Amino acid sequence: MTDRYDIAIIGAGAAGEAAAQYAGSRGARVAIVERDLFGGGCPFWQCMPSKALLHAAAVHHAGGDFPWKRASDFRDWMISREKIDYPDDSGHVKALEAAGATAIRGLARFTGPGALEITPGGPGAGGAPIAIEAGNVIVAVGSHSKIPPLPGLDEIEFWTNKMGTGTRALPDGLVVLGGGPSGVELSQVYARFGVPVTIVHPRDRIHDREHPRSSGFLARGLERDGVVVRLGLRAVGVRAHAGTNGRHVVDLSDGSTAEGEAIMLTIGREVPLEDLNLGAIGVEASEGRVKSDDHLRIAPNVYVAGDIAGPELHTHTGHYQGEMAAMLALGDDVTPDLHAIPRATYTDPETASVGLLVDQAREKGIDAVEFTQDLATSARGEVIEAQGHVTIVVDRANRTLVGAFMAGPAVSETIHEAVLAVKTGISIDVLADTIHAFPTTARVLGTAFIEAARSLPKPA
Repeated sequence: MTDRYDIAIIGAGAAGEAAAQYAGSRGARVAIVERDLFGGGCPFWQCMPSKALLHAAAVHHAGGDFPWKRASDFRDWMISREKIDYPDDSGHVKALEAAGATAIRGLARFTGPGALEITPGGPGAGGAPIAIEAGNVIVAVGSHSKIPPLPGLDEIEFWTNKMGTGTRALPDGLVVLGGGPSGVELSQVYARFGVPVTIVHPRDRIHDREHPRSSGFLARGLERDGVVVRLGLRAVGVRAHAGTNGRHVVDLSDGSTAEGEAIMLTIGREVPLEDLNLGAIGVEASEGRVKSDDHLRIAPNVYVAGDIAGPELHTHTGHYQGEMAAMLALGDDVTPDLHAIPRATYTDPETASVGLLVDQAREKGIDAVEFTQDLATSARGEVIEAQGHVTIVVDRANRTLVGAFMAGPAVSETIHEAVLAVKTGISIDVLADTIHAFPTTARVLGTAFIEAARSLPKPA
């Protein structure tokens, strides 16, 4: 007989786990299917190991007792991979089962509305496919590194984020293709452990979805640590072991080259849609994406959450969407609000942001103006010898915050006041009238609020 569930979840990363935990707390009968590691990429290959390595690299860089061997062991402990080849995800499985979910390791595909076929997978797997039915399905399959059709790439063992965060041996040189969040974080890790690192990025500034000031501070921070930043260039080919001491050579679009024992790809992420058989529920993907409505729905009783849902790929967004998808599947009258998503990169200096840049705001018809505070000349910057900025974008007509962009110490924590302000439309006058502790980065943000409130014309 086919097992029937209230909710079936495809993917057990941050979004899938959050959906299962929440639905289980409401008494729903839940099945959650995962093709690889329960817990997804964040605890094993992405967020947690990268932040552990950034911490170790910072201590090492400051002269503390954190050599690479200790850093590697610390990372292995963090991802439950001590003295084994592959992480142990049993803790995540037990947590899901404790919440009442049925955890199934395998590859799930639609065979029709509310119907899934699961090919068993994982260590020791075997046997016939499993058929289940569900009143609602939440698709939370996550994403994987994009692999470009780069000549010669298939002749080497290139790195994705898995090797970037999981290697136990330092490479003799690292070339990072892509200067987004993962690329800049891991570049700083390896540079601080003495590895020659080159970032190759096709645009005119690294981390280019952030504010130009943030990109500038970050580039200078990386160069300070020894990273060679190559901008406005693309890799056009790879020559295996053709460089010094057998390093790989990456040929670049301007005729120059970069060399490294390891080549790491951080050029973007792709969602694995091809195995889902979405056509069985009448859904067509476009350019590797699916389109949902305002309630995360792609078909009747089918919801998406996490990377597949967009608009941004963050663990915290996936967790939020997973719970929202579960609420919607259970019939709650809720609408996800995704217009104030915090972004943070944990380099030195950190960067953080929310909302719209001033040009983006103006493109949307908002009468936007920007205010900036220099963190270096603030009390916070002076007492810890730090540089950076706090920039806010304000709707002049409504006197509300529409964006905030920061670089410097503790900005990943400071950003959340701005997140709340963007989400709720708090008046800039209320923000300016709020007391901020001295001397903090939040105080610098408060000074920007005060400048904006005093500079903007008072409403009639």
